[in-house]
Amino acid sequence: MKFLDIFLLAVILSTVSGQTTSFKDKVEDLKRAFGAVLDDTSAEIAGLTAQLLEMKEERAELDAGLTAQLQEMKEERAELDRAHAWQALHMAAAAACRGSTASGGTGPWGNAVLAKENTRSCNQVCGATPFSRCDADISISGYTGQATSYTQRLGHFYNYGCGTPGNTHVLFDEVKAGKDDVFKDISTGNWYYRFCCCRKP
Repeated sequence: MKFLDIFLLAVILSTVSGQTTSFKDKVEDLKRAFGAVLDDTSAEIAGLTAQLLEMKEERAELDAGLTAQLQEMKEERAELDRAHAWQALHMAAAAACRGSTASGGTGPWGNAVLAKENTRSCNQVCGATPFSRCDADISISGYTGQATSYTQRLGHFYNYGCGTPGNTHVLFDEVKAGKDDVFKDISTGNWYYRFCCCRKP
């Protein structure tokens, strides 16, 4: 009987030992599988982090490019506005010359409007060009913004005559003006611009 008990005990211990070994193997397999998943996940996270960093750098470059482009567009727009403002002033000067010229503007060529140097007469300014005859020396200014009443002064004008320099204030000289001075008016520090109405005799 003792032999049978010993035999059964040996069988039971063998079975339990086998199951324990099998359980340990399964635990080790699970550890290896979990480690592999963890390694794969870490690699994926590292890859995604690198992609995210690359996307951030691309976005920063794109933002910088857009900012520079917007700044360039603003500068181009400001330059265009400036050019149009000077052109509007020149067209007003041409209209003032047309109205100030007794003959209405005669001669073999189209008549000329020239910027008047503040220290010289229009006889001198016109005389230094092929449009050597002076018909008028005009001084004009205008306020910014739309008129809001019929009694509001919108601008000013003078005709100093061709023979003298007239008012020699440097602010009246377009050539010596700052590039944005065309946007100023009497209320912001710029009064008049003066022009010579010249024609070829």
